[in-house]
Amino acid sequence: MYEFIRDLHLYTIAPCLPLGFYLIVVSGKGGVFHKKIGYIYMVLIFFSSIVSLFLKAYVGTIFLNHFGWIHLLSLFTIWTVPRSLIAVKKGNIQRHKRSMKLLYWTGLTLAGLFTLMPGRYLHGVFFK
Repeated sequence: MYEFIRDLHLYTIAPCLPLGFYLIVVSGKGGVFHKKIGYIYMVLIFFSSIVSLFLKAYVGTIFLNHFGWIHLLSLFTIWTVPRSLIAVKKGNIQRHKRSMKLLYWTGLTLAGLFTLMPGRYLHGVFFK
């Protein structure tokens, strides 16, 4: 069962890297295509962060025999996605932009780099 949850998380978070990069760096903001891709991105990253709460932390300090510091990023994502969506619906584009950039660069890029550390699953996939 653990492998299923791990793979579900991996398959839902992996597309967020190129989608988020496209949305933040490449796409014209506010257009129909940006909104459609953004919706897909938000659903994927939100769902993936919920799934990640079921993955046990194996690196660093462990709380309640399950959670680690990395789970704070999951909670941050679960909080940020709806907050950012509400902001853009209310016309607060600056808050939306800041939230989405912070989420991408910390929650995806930084956390993604940590998954490549020795002893982690993706390190074994890419470097063995």
